[in-house]
Amino acid sequence: MSHGTEFSVELTGGLLHDWQQRNRRATIPHAIAELRKAGNLENLRRLADPSVGPYRGRYPFLDTDLYKTLEGLAYEVDREDGAPAGAREFFDEVVGLLEQAQADDGYLNSYFQDPDQPKQPWSDLGWGHELYNLGHLIQAAVAAQRRLSDGRLLTIARRFADLVVRKYGVDGAEIVDGHPEVEMALVELYRETGDEDYLTQARLFVDRRGQGKLKHTIFPGEYFQDHVPFRELPSVTGHAVRMAYLAAGAADVHLETGDPTLLAALERLWDDMVATKLYLTGGLGSRHSDEAIGDRYELPSERAYAETCAAIATMQWAWRMFRATGKASYLDVYETVLYNAYAVGLSADGTAFFYDNPLQRRPDHEQRSGAEDGGELLRRSWFGCPCCPPNIIRWMSELQDHVAVARDNVLYVGMYAGTRITADGLTVNVSTNYPWDGEITLTVEDAPVEERAIALRIPRWAAEAQLDGQPVDVGWAVTTKNFKPGDVLRLTLPMGPRAHGSHPYLDATRGAIAVARGPLVYCVEQQDVEAPVDDLLLTPAAVHRAVARERDGHLVLELTAGVAPAPAPELYPVLTDRPQESASHEVPVTFTPYFLWGNRQALAMRVWLRTERDD
Repeated sequence: MSHGTEFSVELTGGLLHDWQQRNRRATIPHAIAELRKAGNLENLRRLADPSVGPYRGRYPFLDTDLYKTLEGLAYEVDREDGAPAGAREFFDEVVGLLEQAQADDGYLNSYFQDPDQPKQPWSDLGWGHELYNLGHLIQAAVAAQRRLSDGRLLTIARRFADLVVRKYGVDGAEIVDGHPEVEMALVELYRETGDEDYLTQARLFVDRRGQGKLKHTIFPGEYFQDHVPFRELPSVTGHAVRMAYLAAGAADVHLETGDPTLLAALERLWDDMVATKLYLTGGLGSRHSDEAIGDRYELPSERAYAETCAAIATMQWAWRMFRATGKASYLDVYETVLYNAYAVGLSADGTAFFYDNPLQRRPDHEQRSGAEDGGELLRRSWFGCPCCPPNIIRWMSELQDHVAVARDNVLYVGMYAGTRITADGLTVNVSTNYPWDGEITLTVEDAPVEERAIALRIPRWAAEAQLDGQPVDVGWAVTTKNFKPGDVLRLTLPMGPRAHGSHPYLDATRGAIAVARGPLVYCVEQQDVEAPVDDLLLTPAAVHRAVARERDGHLVLELTAGVAPAPAPELYPVLTDRPQESASHEVPVTFTPYFLWGNRQALAMRVWLRTERDD
């Protein structure tokens, strides 16, 4: 799918708009302060002035935290209602430092250029992340060019990309980077510049993976998706962020080349992931030891890693699959990730973050987010490996870019929020309080003479949806006509609470129940029930009777749950013929949206609850 010559989306109200405002007001100024404190700018500055002090930080990819932040700032520094505090100054300062730091041949990496580091450029492609760095530099540069007409970063990025093409292109060394990401960026650079060398380079990096081109250390090839060629991967595997970034890059290559073998592999991998490896929240990755995806049905709640960056990567993959196929089902997953696995990574005030995102917190849990000592038990203000916070910033700034697309005289509206959408002469205003309310109204503000179509996504959970009072099927509901200013489409999505079970092979939650409403997964925090959350028993009927009420601008669900009798003290008691799960009494319970958990005292939390025996 491609945008027409005139296409724009502006968020005007609702939850997504509120998130963007919080990003501008709180998260961006907070990140700028943290990046300055962490020494990211000094790492660049000391390349010209060693007296600044030694390289700060453990990792060779910390420049990417600047690049991701710059990408977000490209959307924010020229806003009519004012830029975030310190944003323009920070943007210009970092760009100036990058111009000074870039080597004569185009290379740019503050770690490997540092004269005190033992490693030389290109000496550790498995862990050096040099091309990963380049990828985020390119994406920041393209954003700055498109949003600000500022070509300074693009000049820097192209010099670095041209170096990579010379060294590792068709006639260069056949290598790949240990962390995919540059593939997406190179395709975007091709789209911006028209230089086919960048598209060719992206294709080469996808095709070379799994060919033994990468030196593996610490983890085996599976961790890097490098044990078999991409098209032969039997399932999504290895490091979750790497896997989803690689798939998104391969999808971009397919979008530009039409390679059917890539699309076939991507569809197969996606379907397997959704069917066997994705959390109810849309989180990806079940293993802490290597931040990896795990086996099919290996989805433990309390050990869910589900890294915030993996959520963003999964959305990037989902959006590209939608563009490649037009299928609404990819946006169903995108939406689940957006409102749950992604949104939970940021605190309500916008200044603290989760790195990993479990679906359960036990009462005695002491591990800090990001596996770092000290600090808060829940979200942290920053990390030693702060890949997630800047990633949240850039994605939050770009939410409007993933609401709708237009092609072949059809406007596809995939996400619902207060928006103003213009597509080749057709302008519509969307009014809704989604996801709290299922009423969505589209009003035509301007329309061309020609017939047009508007396609509205009907989520898979909205089987009883109605458009203008008539039932519509899950997928796309299409209205085709000669629209006129003032025409209105009214979509109603059923928003009753749902009780979800899990596949019988999913041992961690077999027989348990989770609660959802619309696109939101809900959870129970210990603060909202007098009985221990581990003793709560739930039935589908109790969920269906839940009542939604407003609390602090959000909708919580109130229902009555059973409480199990005190369990036997033995860890493995001998079972009898007596039924094992029956409530001793009932208590009122308030379920809160999962993305809002962890903003209060560090107490127990559960998404999945035990099932009460139904006599």
